[in-house]
Amino acid sequence: MRLILAPMEGVLDHLMRDLLTRINPFDLCVTEFVRVVDMRLPPRVFYRLCPELHHGCRTPSGTPVRIQLLGQEPDWLAENADQACRLGAEGIDLNFGCPAKTVNKHRGGAALLGDSEQLYHIARAVRAAVPAQLPVTAKIRLGLAERDSYLENSQALAEGGISELAVHARSKQDGYRPPAYWPLVAEIKQALSIPVVVNGEIWNAEQAKLAQQQSGCNDIMLGRGALALPNLAATIKNGTAPMSWEKVIALLLNYSSLEVEGNKAVYYPNRIKQWLSYLKLYYPQAQDLFRDIRTLKHTDDIRLKLEEVTLPTISC
Repeated sequence: MRLILAPMEGVLDHLMRDLLTRINPFDLCVTEFVRVVDMRLPPRVFYRLCPELHHGCRTPSGTPVRIQLLGQEPDWLAENADQACRLGAEGIDLNFGCPAKTVNKHRGGAALLGDSEQLYHIARAVRAAVPAQLPVTAKIRLGLAERDSYLENSQALAEGGISELAVHARSKQDGYRPPAYWPLVAEIKQALSIPVVVNGEIWNAEQAKLAQQQSGCNDIMLGRGALALPNLAATIKNGTAPMSWEKVIALLLNYSSLEVEGNKAVYYPNRIKQWLSYLKLYYPQAQDLFRDIRTLKHTDDIRLKLEEVTLPTISC
């Protein structure tokens, strides 16, 4: 079994990849998307979204990182795939799963799921631009308004030459509403000769096992669940106990130091609140902490509140 950390836009930047790969046995991370329109992007764009390029495309703990591209023009995507590989990328991932309206209105992400021919041309162009020994992978959803185009789209991408396909087991219109339709991924798995990775609605080890059983996939991609339970991958792969709230607080403080010392300190208040909004799905204590910092706008005030958090004393 391989575990892949999903490319959650605006959430799983290089700091979060660093933090989560230190405490989990992830086999691969995928970056936030590099938006490609009509030009060959300069190196600084790739280094900004994937500073791991400076270190062999690995996180500090050694987990491989793959660069993700999003766009609709085959030739420009190919140009930028070539650019990324020249900078040291060890593979390219193509985004056909993002359901965000701001992305879809420009025919990016999941908007392309209604055009299997274009998916084929993109895959073929990018595959031709990337050295043969490096993987070209893609992520899709099951369709647009309906869950009806997944076989046609997955076969088009496979015929275009992709090495592996990750499937978020919902349609664009489904968004992130449960359930995830893992049995439909099994149809894709049976139809393709390339590896297929199941993704969507995996919050604990039991659901991971069920997703594997229903999809027929051995490999799993984790997104929101990896934020709600920070050591989720370790609980799935190694049978590790879920992280205690006390350790979560220590992790939040560690993350706070990384954010404030890094180049994204200006975003810190929103980032920590965003993470707490996921943590409260697993930890009831996170609800109170979120309420305490919700109105705080300054980094120092938020860090002070985190440092003040104490667990109740248990008498023997």
